[in-house]
Amino acid sequence: MNEHNLELAVQLRHELHAHPELSNEETWTKQHLMSFLKTHTTNLELIDRGNWFYAAYRSGDGKPNIAFRADFDALPMDEVIDLPWASEYPGKAHKCGHDGHSSTLAVFALEIDQNGADQNVFFLFQPAEETGDGAIQCVDLIEDEQIDEIYAYHNMSGLPFKTVAVKDGTMMCASKGMTIQLAGSPAHASQPENGQNPALAIANIIRSIEDFTSPEQNEGLVLCTVVQIDAGEKAFGMSASKGTLRMTIRALYEKELDRLQSNLEDCANHQAEEHGLAVSFEYQDEFPETANAKECSDKFRESAKAGGLEILELPEAYRGSEDFGHLSKRTKGAYCFVGNGEEYPNVHTSEYDFRDKLIETGVQLFKGVLAQ
Repeated sequence: MNEHNLELAVQLRHELHAHPELSNEETWTKQHLMSFLKTHTTNLELIDRGNWFYAAYRSGDGKPNIAFRADFDALPMDEVIDLPWASEYPGKAHKCGHDGHSSTLAVFALEIDQNGADQNVFFLFQPAEETGDGAIQCVDLIEDEQIDEIYAYHNMSGLPFKTVAVKDGTMMCASKGMTIQLAGSPAHASQPENGQNPALAIANIIRSIEDFTSPEQNEGLVLCTVVQIDAGEKAFGMSASKGTLRMTIRALYEKELDRLQSNLEDCANHQAEEHGLAVSFEYQDEFPETANAKECSDKFRESAKAGGLEILELPEAYRGSEDFGHLSKRTKGAYCFVGNGEEYPNVHTSEYDFRDKLIETGVQLFKGVLAQ
């Protein structure tokens, strides 16, 4: 790729890293990316859609419409490592590499602007991947521009440096955060029978998890991870009257995630009725399964092969989640990983920083997809 473009991309990445913004708050980030493209391109159309935007390179009617996506939100974490481009905002940091993803897509757009393409190419810049509600905001792109295929990548630690990891079918699991709230009535701790205490109901719901997630009961991986249990308060003279159970529910297949959710709701409703409690449910951080169309994941394979990059066939889906699935449900698509290195700090950890050398790898990979 053009060396000057690569220098611009690295500088852009460092600027984004220094100014992280959390999900659905990325106003500066979005404007900075748009300004970068306006400054350095002449043939792209920029379409502002509020929280998100995309750039379009139009080669003509009747040509294939191919989209590439990058996310640009940061995490609610402190920057603790000493970097020249360290986060300037306490409690916010790019510890997942979305600064690198966006810089990759931006410089890929520069390369297409300068060198042209035989397809109509769309560059989607998306907010709020970390909370699972970013891609769903952007799905109108698929219909509005009649997108035929869509692609994205994510940097991933634990994989050999620059290795391209791919899988047909489900690539990443579906998941959501589930909260069960139970409300009874208080009583003196010496007379618990005079109140309704949710503690036993919560315990019984937790006991049910093992059965609901059993491999014998499901076709694929199904997990329910308890993340918080809260009942009553530090008042030894009172029997608890309110309780909250928070879990992350996860499954390889969305139909089995839906069944797990239904089973937990039924169990909670039954326990509430048995113990005289009111029950309610809340959901957040909802992610679909991310599944690859084989013909699209094959394009990643061919691109990697042509570029001399090692290909790793993933034997099973990653347990983590990614909202790219909202986009690939509406058109053919594929999502892959590019390795940070086997010993490199994991994403979402304090020691992590996106490796600038992966920008060129990502652009190379996207170019190879477009060339097919």
